[in-house]
Amino acid sequence: MTEHPSDELFTLRDLLRFAVSRFNEAKLFFGHGSDNAWDEAAYLLLHHLHLPLDRLEPFLDARLTREERGSALRLIDRRVKERLPAAYLSNEAWLGAHRFYVDERVIVPRSFIAELLHERLAPWIDEPDGIGSVLDLCTGSGCLAIIAAHAFPAARVDAVDLSADALAIARRNVADYGLGERIRLLQGDLFSGLGGRRYDLIIANPPYVGAAAMACLPAEYRHEPELALASGEDGLDLTRAILGGAQRHLQPAGLLVVEIGHNRDALEAAFPETPFTWLDTSAGDQYVFLLHRDELP
Repeated sequence: MTEHPSDELFTLRDLLRFAVSRFNEAKLFFGHGSDNAWDEAAYLLLHHLHLPLDRLEPFLDARLTREERGSALRLIDRRVKERLPAAYLSNEAWLGAHRFYVDERVIVPRSFIAELLHERLAPWIDEPDGIGSVLDLCTGSGCLAIIAAHAFPAARVDAVDLSADALAIARRNVADYGLGERIRLLQGDLFSGLGGRRYDLIIANPPYVGAAAMACLPAEYRHEPELALASGEDGLDLTRAILGGAQRHLQPAGLLVVEIGHNRDALEAAFPETPFTWLDTSAGDQYVFLLHRDELP
């Protein structure tokens, strides 16, 4: 008679080893908060067992109840068989110290702009308390709008998305942070519903995946809304629209900050006269650009 894994795996260490083996055997793709099987397995198990995410070692040899083992094994099985990103299994995603609720109605938050906002966009903004208005385009879960509200405490933030589903998630996150009085959520296509409003800062992490890349995305990414990923043949449709409309919605000294994935070469070829400033991030200086209002095409 074949034994069930729950009859042989007793400790967190046992389950962690089992999960890593299953994840590696299944050749899962990691790109939603972790980049390897060990980190993802540790996160999922600690979260599932309601343990501190930064305290694995003290619990490694703790024995689990039969019910805990069974539910943990079902979670591991879902990650393998359904190829669901870990964030959708835990219903949470982290950007730095900020936690956000997520589900399959919204893309899993990941953005180098978050790193830059944690530094309050220094040195490009020398007086963060002087920023009175911020626009976050393609807000998704509302993560960047929320981080911007913390970075610039005097700012009112407008957060725009085309997706009503995404805005429902953003509304929950804004409420969780108690920022309903400072962040206004708007449904619309980029600048279309803003009238003549102008901002000190516009940030955007728009869809930037081209058609060829969309056709070969790993299964994990196919659980995310296509609307939040695809941006035309070359991945620049939304970026072109932002560049075309930003000037009308920036204050005279306003800044535009946009994330574009791996599209730097294509963007510079499409706008050879535009003096993009490429900002340093943890992965290099090719993912996020900055433009002053008077530099826009």
